[in-house]
Amino acid sequence: MKGTYITDIEKIPYFQSLKTAEQDILLKVTSKFPFRASKHYLSLIDWNNPDDPIKRIIFPHPGELSMTGSEDPSQEKNYTVQHGLQHKYPQTSLLLLSDVCGGICRFCFRKRLFMDCERQTIRDYVPALGYIREHKEIVNVLLSGGDPLILPTSHLQKIIGELRQINHVGIIRIGTKMLAYNPGRITEDPDLISLIKQATGDEKKIYIMAHFNHPAEISPLSIKAIGMLQQAGAVIVNQTPVIAGVNDKPKVMAELFTKLSFLGISPYYAFQCRPTIGNYEFTVPVEKSYQVIHDAFRQCSGLAKRARFIMSHSTGKIEVVGMNNHNVFMRYHQAADPDDYDKFMIAHSNPQARWFDDYEPFCPGTNPIREWLFEHEPGSYGGTATY
Repeated sequence: MKGTYITDIEKIPYFQSLKTAEQDILLKVTSKFPFRASKHYLSLIDWNNPDDPIKRIIFPHPGELSMTGSEDPSQEKNYTVQHGLQHKYPQTSLLLLSDVCGGICRFCFRKRLFMDCERQTIRDYVPALGYIREHKEIVNVLLSGGDPLILPTSHLQKIIGELRQINHVGIIRIGTKMLAYNPGRITEDPDLISLIKQATGDEKKIYIMAHFNHPAEISPLSIKAIGMLQQAGAVIVNQTPVIAGVNDKPKVMAELFTKLSFLGISPYYAFQCRPTIGNYEFTVPVEKSYQVIHDAFRQCSGLAKRARFIMSHSTGKIEVVGMNNHNVFMRYHQAADPDDYDKFMIAHSNPQARWFDDYEPFCPGTNPIREWLFEHEPGSYGGTATY
């Protein structure tokens, strides 16, 4: 689909309308964090609205020059077992197939893939497939990147075909934002639909991990693409971070969850935005994020409120399960160390906290995170926790 994508911000009419000083700042941003957008996605923006959520997702912001944060906040490098292959949780492996997306989200947590650094995605996938074959505990393989659907369907056919020959792999997931960024990638490629049909059986499914952040992203063409994938047998679920200025209002999040449920898409994860370098502008305090999701659920039917509120921490997926006036309650939804899985955490409330590491432990005199992971046993909370 030649000509579908724009990578030069200077070609955007809105950019051309800005003052020279504003242009200079945005060019500094894109020299550090590249710009990429599809023509379809840009067409969804109301350029006259300074608070347009689609613009905020895709268009560079001067706040990105605040270089707080980490290039790899979840320490994915520690779980990289082969080039382009991560194995953090026993049942799941992750293949980074591409370092290109249909658009570059300004809050991307893998900015390192688009920056001037060593390539981390996979080119020769044979060794990775060999690793998956040898590790029979892996039943779930996530194809990610970048965006796997940026690759030719013939390339995906080879990888998915090989994975389908591995008996213990029951789930193949494709993490993609193409349903929002460029749904024509699906609607105009009958070979992709055929691939989904071939790879989906009665006992083994293809899951599409969609990435809708705001209801305005769900265009008529997106709805058509969703229907085609579902008719081909794919199961579609959605995940989104809570993003300042995009979906950090309960009404917006409720509308997103509800619209997805109407389309047969299950809200899967609502993430705390990772403290990646340049991301501070888009982050929301943890407790506000929790309250946004909690209040959104009040407006939703049961099928629309299935998302878990998760922090993808270096030690695992930490779920925020509750709050009161003094404390925040958390547990591991997934744990890199299996011994952590049954542990429960209580922290003093900190309205400024934007990540797990910003919290102090509940029990006095403990500092390292590991020291405040408490077992589900009577009396294990130091005798001072109240409910």
